[in-house]
This record gives sequence, structure tokens and C-alpha cells, in this order.
Amino acid sequence: MSMLETIRNFCIIAHIDHGKSTLADRIIQVCGGVSDRDFRDQILDSMELERERGITIKSNTCTLDYTALDGTTYTLNLIDTPGHVDFSHEVRRSLMSCEGALIIVDASQGVEAQTVANLYLAMEHDLELLPVINKIDLPAADVERAREEIDEDLGLDPFEAIPISAKDGIGIEEVLEGLVAKLPPPEGDPEAPLQALIFDAYYDKYRGVICMCRVMQGSLKPGDRVRFMHTGKSYAVDELGFHRLELDKRKQLSAGQVGYVICGIKTIQDIEVGDTITLESAPADEPIPGYQPAKPVVFSSLYPMATDEYAELTKALEKLSINDAALTYSKDTSAALGFGFRCGFLGLLHLDVVQERLNREFDISLILSAPSVLYRIGLHNGETIDVDNPSYWPDPTDIKNVTEPYIKASIMTPETYMGVVMELCRDHRAATLGMNYLAVGRVEVVAEMPLGEVLFAFYDRLKTITRGYGSFDWEELDYRDSDIVKVDILVNRERVDALAYLVHRDKARTRALHYVEQLADSIPRHQFKIPIQGAIGGSIIARSNINALRKDVTAKCYGGDISRKRKLLEKQKKGKKRMKLVGSVEIPQEAFVAVLRTDTD
Repeated sequence: MSMLETIRNFCIIAHIDHGKSTLADRIIQVCGGVSDRDFRDQILDSMELERERGITIKSNTCTLDYTALDGTTYTLNLIDTPGHVDFSHEVRRSLMSCEGALIIVDASQGVEAQTVANLYLAMEHDLELLPVINKIDLPAADVERAREEIDEDLGLDPFEAIPISAKDGIGIEEVLEGLVAKLPPPEGDPEAPLQALIFDAYYDKYRGVICMCRVMQGSLKPGDRVRFMHTGKSYAVDELGFHRLELDKRKQLSAGQVGYVICGIKTIQDIEVGDTITLESAPADEPIPGYQPAKPVVFSSLYPMATDEYAELTKALEKLSINDAALTYSKDTSAALGFGFRCGFLGLLHLDVVQERLNREFDISLILSAPSVLYRIGLHNGETIDVDNPSYWPDPTDIKNVTEPYIKASIMTPETYMGVVMELCRDHRAATLGMNYLAVGRVEVVAEMPLGEVLFAFYDRLKTITRGYGSFDWEELDYRDSDIVKVDILVNRERVDALAYLVHRDKARTRALHYVEQLADSIPRHQFKIPIQGAIGGSIIARSNINALRKDVTAKCYGGDISRKRKLLEKQKKGKKRMKLVGSVEIPQEAFVAVLRTDTD
């Protein structure tokens, strides 16, 4: 049996929280990849945040040796992938470097939206799929219904599905035997010109960038001079080998193998994940096709809570982007909040994760502006501009038309909740609705809706109205005409630039009311009355007042003529009026946090 025939490159794909990391733990333990003393749960999830929340944010890889029942020793390259829709680009990259995948279905939840989305991604790359039914130890587990859904929703053979409990270690041997029997070995010629796909990279402060590679064709040795085909940069290979939780140094990586390559690259911006490595002396004709870069879809400005922390925030974002190539940022400034950064994220979970990591790893408290998407604006002079920041919104008289990004949303829900889900979609301006009846009692609702509508409480509301059983996945469609307006928030008749936001005209008043009410609750009372208003251009669409602090000036008048009291009150009124003209309102940082947090939660 040749070396290639004993290699299996596979990844684990599933909806979020269906047990990918737990199954990866059991496979690593059964194959002896880690000693019992060194083992900890979610061993491939290196971030503290991943383990705490029970989610995978960054895909990870591990090379294992497995001796099958027939006595053959196989090399298994396991790639663990995230399950959340925000990180589907990580899944796409992992699939490109595999021949097969384990697709996990939760025995109690059944097939969910991201399971179907990942199935289509795997089919795009012609992967062989092995279904696994996990969590059979739960009281609510229904293996037969899960088999039915695998047949109806995924179109896979339900009798091939292996029932397991990754938590209790039941059925892990059967999964490993299924892997070596069902999934195909890699193809490739070790003598052909080198083509190696970089499917991931991370930064080590002592070694520089460590590239995770899958060698498609050819061979690679330390000392070889290599060229990165997308960026055109050349480097000498310092070290390579397998990734076995620790780095396992080798003398060569050949076609079909997965491993790491260190070339002394200083920053992750110098490479593109998805690039193709080839030899400088005998280059390949073309890079490996199919790579799509991660595109930010949600934009928000980050400002440090204390203005003197700007330098620390700059350093923190530089360090964070070294390990997160999908995070984009540029300098930004606000009259109310000072200096900050305009950042691009893959979705709201990505935004949440970045904020949490900045807080934990670098101890920086942040204020975030309201998340926004990228709008395309056609001007009367024939120009088209892209705007994601309300500060750069052009004068309404210059605007000819505005288009916003639309998505195709796929929502899976038990039939019982179909009515409330349809209503939720309509509330969020869903354009066309379609329904697919899947297995008994389950419906897929397909809607085309603006991406901007999904940013505000959509996912949370979906989980609430379906009691946790609804799942949601989306893909980008195109840009469509829309009536988008900029809403300004005025405090004491002065615009607060950090609170301005872009929204569809129909939703402008509702959001403006929310903003002014939150501000009225958060800003302390002053010596004069403060109006808080929401405005589109010169039209006020919402208002709330903060009443003045008043001293009881009539307290010293005991009885007597009413005109005396009236005179004192009139005098106070004039003083308040004069104070209002010269007084300025200090908006506390907590007010910004209160407005934006309740808006996105």
C-alpha cells in the first residue's frame, strides 16, 4: 500500500453547538494524540474565549496516527472548523484542503440551517461525506428522526449515519473505521511542480508567521526557496513538519500531506490565507483555484472609554489582526469620543469576539458605534461612492439613489413557529418568501432581506420566538435600491456625531425614539432643561426632554401675597433661560454605551 493510500484528510462540519470540538477531543484521545495527563476539554480550541463560550472561532488542525482493525496504520489529518455563520470562510478554506468530511447532526435538535449550508459548501468541493448522529445519550435524543432528516434534508444515506455520544465516548471506534473505509485517500504527484495551499496561519512571537499547508502536488524541504503566487513574495523555508498539537519537525512534506511551514515571515499581512506556495526554481503554472478572500460585511467604530488609551488600542488592534486576517481597521475620529478606529467585521459574533478579546487580553474598555453595512450611493454628478460611516454621508440634495446589500436568509424552524417566523421576516423588510417542507414537522423559510436588518436583534428575536429551536444561515446576494436616510441625534440642539446612524426611512422614527429615551435616562439633569431630538435633515422625528434641576425659591415665603411668589418664579425662569444659552451638556461615556448596547442586544 502506497503512502498516499494511508492518508485521510478530513474536517468536521456541523451547526454551532452540535459537538464538533467534543468529537475532535475523543478522536485525538483514541488515536493517542495526547496523554491523559495533558488532556483538557476542547483541546483544539486554544483561546480562553472559545472554551468559555463553547464555540470554535478559529479552525485548527492535528495530525494523528490510527491503527485500523485490519492492522494498517493510517495518518489522519483532522481539521476542526467553526459552526457559526460568521466564520463560514474558515470552513471554506478547511474544505479546500480535505477529501472528506464528517457531518454531525445533533440527535435532539436534528438538521439545522448551518448544517445544510456546510453540506452545500462540501458538495461544491466534491467532498465525500460521512454523517454522524451525536448526543444519543440525551433524554431528548431521537436517532430515527435524525436519520429521517439526514435522508430528507441532506440527501445522504441515513443507514450510513453512525450514532455516537462524543461526550461519553460511545461509537468513536466506528467513526474512525468509517473514516478510513469511506473517505478517499488524497491524490497528487510528489514529482510534479510544487503546489501547496495555505489554509490557515497564526503568529508566534518567536518564530514569526506559521503557515498551515496542504501539499497538493510536489514536495517541499527545508532550505527550498519558495514563492507565494498571489502576493509574489519569496522566502526560504526554515522548518516544516506535522502539527501534532505540538510542532513535529520533518525533513520533507509531500503531495497529500498536511503540515506547517515556517519561512521567517514577520507579519500575517505579508501573506494571504488561501495563497499557493510554489518553488522559485520550478514554479507551478497557476495557483490552486477556488479561493475567496473573507469580506467584511459589518462596520463599527471602536473608541477607547478613556481617551488616553488610544495608543494602547492601536497596539492591541495590530497584535489582534496578526492572528485574525479577516479584521480590517482604519483610523477614525469623533468630536464627542475623540480618536478611534473604523473596523470591518464578518458579522455580529465576530464584532462581539473582537470587543471581548480587546477587553480581556489587553484590558481596554471600548465604546462601539452602531453597527452598519456598506451602502452604495449614486450621485447626480455620475459618481458612485461606498459609505459605511454616517459621518461621510453626502448631502441629501446630491444623492440620486442609494442601494443596500441584500442576503438570502434560510431559517429552519419547527412547523409550530412558522407564523411568528414569517411575521419576524416581514418586520425586517423581507422581500420574497418561500417555504420548503423538510422532514415531518420542520419547515425551511427562505427570505430575501436587507443585511442591515439582520444586525439589530434579529437573531436574538428568532431564538426567543422559536424557544431556541430556530436556526439561521445566510449568503450574500446583491445590492438593491432602497430609501436609506441619515438620522442625527441632537442634544441641546447640537449634533452628536458618534450617535448618528443610517437606516431605512420606515424604521427611522422607531430607532430615533429608542435613542432619545435611552439618552434621557442616562444623561444627568442640569440646571436647565435639555431637549434631546432625532432629526432627518431639518425635520425632527423624535423628542424627549430632561427637566432642569430646580431650587424651591418660594420656600422662604410664608403666606402673604401670591404676587411675591410669582415674582421669584419669574426671576428663576429668566435665569434658567440665560443659562440654557451659555450652558453646555456633558454627555457621560455610560450614555453612549447604554444607547448602543440596548440597540444591538
